[in-house]
Amino acid sequence: MFSMAIVTSALELGFIYALVALALFLSFRVLNIADMTTDGAFTLGCAVSATVALTGHPYLALPAAMLAGSCAGFITAALQTKWGVPSILAGIITNTGLYTVNLAVMGFSSNVNMLRSATIFTLFPGSRLILAMIITLLAGAAMVLFLNTRLGLSIRATGDNPDMVRASSINTGFTVTIGLCISNSITALSGAVLAQYQKTADINLGTGMVIIGLASLIIGETVFRRGKVWMKVLGAIIGCILYRFIIAIALRLDLPSECLKLVSAVIVACAIALPNIKKNKGGK
Repeated sequence: MFSMAIVTSALELGFIYALVALALFLSFRVLNIADMTTDGAFTLGCAVSATVALTGHPYLALPAAMLAGSCAGFITAALQTKWGVPSILAGIITNTGLYTVNLAVMGFSSNVNMLRSATIFTLFPGSRLILAMIITLLAGAAMVLFLNTRLGLSIRATGDNPDMVRASSINTGFTVTIGLCISNSITALSGAVLAQYQKTADINLGTGMVIIGLASLIIGETVFRRGKVWMKVLGAIIGCILYRFIIAIALRLDLPSECLKLVSAVIVACAIALPNIKKNKGGK
């Protein structure tokens, strides 16, 4: 059913988009915050990566994109912790403002073409899958190590019980800020890698990233229902790869590309509802 080219492409995109799933694991599952900055931060990573790569520095483009993403996360966190804006609304506000910022980064053009520019993938021809896999696995390993540090444990505790954390004299505003900065930097890294993978950046590339990330995260959680942090991180990565294969199947069924967002929404709805359906059936 699948040719080698389709399998390879699904794996490559699966590893690249898995970074978004890792970011949402940190914000959505660990911090218990529905961060709507994701779409804008992903596009910001694309824009910064393309702009810096065009200057001849494709490697520098990745940390530059991560820094830009962390700034977006800082703004969202500041709206929540300093000015009392609800988390969902704070992310929407930042995401809305990022549209203009992203256009400005791309020189007020809706897209940036890198066909004649070197990227991290053109510098290592024939190893795109390996490079994408290494970047994602390193990011996943770094997240696992971080979440087991003292600060990481404080962030995990903030998501579990913020009142208890405050009673322990831990600044929850600080832990939320660090968590959202890291989360959005990983999202921006995903956008940065995708822009260089596709050799183009578009203002609409980030549309629907929250749905893609959530779909991947929830699929991964059905594979690894319980376990330590490293298993949950691995589950997010595997979930994104499985999600890309589901999309590949949809494309093989000749569904129009315009329907892929609907397919993503259906996948998320089914993944969320399935445990409750099983629970209700078991209770009868």
